[in-house]
This record gives sequence, C-alpha cells and structure tokens, in this order.
Amino acid sequence: MKVAKDFVLLILMAFLFACKQEGKVAVIPVNDFFKSQDKATYRVSPDGKSLAYLKLQGQKQNLFVEDIASGSILQLTQLKEKNITFYSWVSDNEIIYHKEKPGDRFQSDLFIINKNGKDERQLSSNTKARIRVLEDQLIENKYILVLSNQRDSTVSDVYRLNVRDGKMQMAAKNPGNYTSWMTDSKGHLRMAISSDGVNETLMYRNTENQAFRPILTNNFKTTLYPIAFSETKQNSLYVITDANRDKSALVELDCNTGKEKGVLFANDTLNVVDAQYSRQKGKMAYVVCETWKKEKHYLDEESKLLNQKLDKLLPNTETRITDRDKKEDVFVVRTFTDRNPGSYYLYVASTGKIRKLSDINSAINEAQMCAMKPISYTSRDGLKINGYLTLPLNVEGKNLPVIVVPHNGPGQRNTWGYNAEVQFFANRGYAVLQVNYRGSTGYGKNFYAAGFKQWGNKIQDDVDDGVNWLIAEKIANPNKVAIYGSGFGGYIAMSAAIKNPKLYKCAASNGGVLNLLTYLKSIPPFFKSSLKMYYEIFGNPDTDVDYVSQVSPVFHADKVNIPIFITQNIKDPRGNSGDAIRFVKELKKRNVQVTYLEKDDSSFNREESRQKVYAALEEFLAVNLKKK
Repeated sequence: MKVAKDFVLLILMAFLFACKQEGKVAVIPVNDFFKSQDKATYRVSPDGKSLAYLKLQGQKQNLFVEDIASGSILQLTQLKEKNITFYSWVSDNEIIYHKEKPGDRFQSDLFIINKNGKDERQLSSNTKARIRVLEDQLIENKYILVLSNQRDSTVSDVYRLNVRDGKMQMAAKNPGNYTSWMTDSKGHLRMAISSDGVNETLMYRNTENQAFRPILTNNFKTTLYPIAFSETKQNSLYVITDANRDKSALVELDCNTGKEKGVLFANDTLNVVDAQYSRQKGKMAYVVCETWKKEKHYLDEESKLLNQKLDKLLPNTETRITDRDKKEDVFVVRTFTDRNPGSYYLYVASTGKIRKLSDINSAINEAQMCAMKPISYTSRDGLKINGYLTLPLNVEGKNLPVIVVPHNGPGQRNTWGYNAEVQFFANRGYAVLQVNYRGSTGYGKNFYAAGFKQWGNKIQDDVDDGVNWLIAEKIANPNKVAIYGSGFGGYIAMSAAIKNPKLYKCAASNGGVLNLLTYLKSIPPFFKSSLKMYYEIFGNPDTDVDYVSQVSPVFHADKVNIPIFITQNIKDPRGNSGDAIRFVKELKKRNVQVTYLEKDDSSFNREESRQKVYAALEEFLAVNLKKK
C-alpha cells in the first residue's frame, strides 16, 4: 500500500513540476533556424509531365527530375565544386542551367541537359562575360534569347543562342543606355527600357524588323513595371505604374501612343506590388496589394475559384503559386505564415489532387515560433511610419529587452511572413522591432522619395522614433535596447551607435555598408547606367563629398562608445573589407568593445559561416543586454 502511495506522490510531483515549466520556452539550437533547404526551386515542365528541383547534397545543390505519373526520380547533375544559380525548362524534355564561376557571384556558365540525363552540353565559355537568360522558351526549336556583356562590359546586348551548337548571334545591340528588355508570349523581342540614370524611357516596336522607338518617359521615382503583352489586344501592354498617382495601379497601356487605355485595378490606399497574367486564358488573373500583409484582388473568376480551392486544401496558411505548366493545370504551390517557413506542394487542378513535396525547414516547430504583428507610429516630423513587432512567447509584453532590425535598402521593405532572424531573436527572449523607414517601398512614391539623401539623418530619426515609441508604450526596457542589421540595415545600426548611443546599449552589423563613398565607387560596370539614380538616393561622391562623408560611419569611429559587433565577407567585391578593418582599428584604439568576424560566404562555406556568425551574435547580445 505504501508503494502505491509513493507512486501517486511521484506522479503528483511530476505534474506540479510540469505546470511550473509550462511557461518556459525551449531554447532552439542556432543551426535549426538557419538550415539550408533540402529541396528547393521546383519547376514543372511545359507539358506538365515532369517536375525538376534542386536538392542539397553535402554543400552542393544538384538538379533532379521526377516523372510525375510514375514517381521515378533521376539525378541530372553531379556537381562537387560549384552551385547551380538558375535553371529552367526550355522544352518538354530539356533544361538549361547556370553553374556559378568560383569567386564571382555575377558570372556563371550556361549548360543544357536532357531530362533523361543525357546529351549535356556547355553553351557559354567566355570566362569574362556575364550571361543571363532573357527568354527561356525555345524559338524555332533551337534558339533562346540571352543577355551578355561580352561586347562591352558596361552593357548587355541581346543574343539568339542556338542550344544545338552553342553559337550566339546578336539579336539587338545595346546603344549604351538600355537597362532591360522584354519579349512577348511568342518570344519576340518587343520592348526595352533606356535610362540616363534618372529618367527611364519605354522603347517599343511592333515587329522585330522595326527599330525601337520611344513611347513614354518617366523619372525613376515613378514606378513602371511591365507585366505582359496582351494576347487578345494588339499593341497593348499591362503594367504596374504610379504615374500621375501616389499608389501603384494596374493599367493597360497603348504601345503606339504610350497612353493609358484603361485601369484594371486602382485604389487610393492600396499599393499594387505584383500581378499575375494568364497566357493560357489571355487575361490578367489578379493583382497583389500590400499593406501590412499581401492580399490578392481577383480580376478573373476562374483564377479566384482556383485560389479558393487551394485555400480550402491548405487552410490557415498563405499560399503562393510559384510555377505552372503551359496548360495551367499542374501547379507548384508554396505555403507560409509568420510562424512557419512553409512547404511546397504539387497540385493538379483537373483531378483536384494535392501532395506535399517538401518542407522549407523541417526543424522549425510552428508552436514554438512567435507572431509578427503590424505596428505604426508618428515620426518627429509627422510622417506615419509602419513596421512589425514580434514578442517572445509566454511574456506579458512589458519592459522587455529589444532588438531593432532595420531592413536592407534602398528600394526594399520589411514584409509579413516567416523571418528566421526575427524568430531566432524572439526565441532568445527579445522583442523584435522592424521599421519600414522613409525610403522603403510599398507605401507610395512620395514616401519612397522622402528617404532620398536622408541616410544617417531622417531615416535614422524614423528608426530611433520607433524605439522611443516602444519605450513610451512600456514594451521596451530603456536600458536594454540593441540594433542589428545587414547591408544598409547594418549601415543604420552603425549610424545609430554614432548618432544616438544613449538610446542603444550595443549595435551589430552583418556585412553592413560603412562607407558610402567606396560603396558608390565600387558599383559594377553593368550598373553604371543607374549611377545618377544612386547619386540622387545617396548623394554624389564627387559633388556631395561633405554630406556623403558626414553620413558614412567609417569616418566617425571617434563618436562610438558602445559595444560593436561587425562581420564582413572578405570575398565580396563590393563589401570593401578595408573599411571594416579601418573602422575596427579606430574603435580598438579607443578601447571600445569590438567583436569582429571575417566570414566566407562562398558556396562551400556558406552554411557553416552563417551558423558561426549567429552563434557569435547571440553571445554578443547576451553579454550586452541580458547579463547587464
């Protein structure tokens, strides 16, 4: 009888202990957040019979093809030293792919291979040229259109590449200021965009025998994003534009006159960021608008029914169609939420059947992740600033240590969805603030332009105002606020350490820009046509030297007195590791606490380098926020 009583007592104690532990959050290993995808980039063959994808093998991604009907799988490539940076079906049976060149992320070699793994051939061999695929569907059963700067390193010409013998013939010579090209649904080259660095001109021709002629000119601040040529209306182009309006709309453009023929979707409060055109139906299917979250607005009933069916099959998650066959019957669908990186599925509309292909990160348990909520506040000069706040699990949401994460830029924004960095910080007990400061896209062209030449000034104020808002709301512990970012987010973090060190207890930069002068002067030759645009956004390194220097962190190490964390990719041609080393040396001279890591983001070391950086960052934040 005593044994039974002891047993009951043990069970009761275990229950009480479990109740006490219920509020605790398991610390998830760093590596789990930042794992590379096992399978990625699924693409359906034009006939809908085959499915290709990239599969991680060790540290390399190789190309595989599955026969959808039988389920049989064949490995097409056996790469051991280089990664595949792009691939696409060019016919029902053939795939082209880019294999990166070691040491240069802008260059790659182009290959073609049959889906049975035979007849592999290299199509490009110019070691100095950059080649990209413009039109991947076969023309006359042997040509594809590619862009290459083999004639002139500063511009890209259009070539007809014969995939049978690898010969290239120029299809359109770049006069020196064409920045992009566009084909119609049959692969005919019909449009180009020219730029003087500030103004962009839409160039059009009815047939390939004609010369391009200008039909419309806009300042680069105005969005003009072509979606597709109409299949049913001659000389009509569907574009996303904010010309003569603040928010982008979807309109039909007359290619002969450059005038709007009609508006398919417009809203004074909604910004159109994407649109889907159906070649099979010959009409626009829907537009995508983004406020705090992306949402579809349907223009076609069949498309609406298809997406509603997917929502029923895949409830409580966001769905995105990432690829489809030519008949628009076989679809690759990606899912995700703010707490789940998501999965890939194969859906066949004619049968209504759906099957899971793979998880993006199977190590992540949605129940252990944190919700990403939209927030807004008013900047000191009266501008509405939007962003997101993610709170740790099982906390009241008051007096918390905070990590501020400004996004990279320019021309970017934070979006709602799963973010591995944010979830990593939240799992460690930090509230995470993401700010869409002025100059971010998605809020209209006036908000975008408000950030020009405000790096280190009003952009910095927007971020700092977000911290002060968190403190006023009593969410943030004013003595435990850190700031961290990558690229221009890292630039903002270092600027914060210089401009407002009393607000932040430490600052971290992951490959951040430290010197706008060297950043602007290191722009690759094929981006030279956009130099004037960069100068208007950041300042001219020749005529605005005082301003550009004044807002470049590398020149102001003497103002930093808080702990600093810096990583730099020593092989990034634009990273200028010399600036990072100079900055760190100056800080150390003044006995500022510095953690400096040189990382190697080459394909062989990318995952290992990433895990090393985040482990070091975790320790840095713990020492300077949690343990103080």
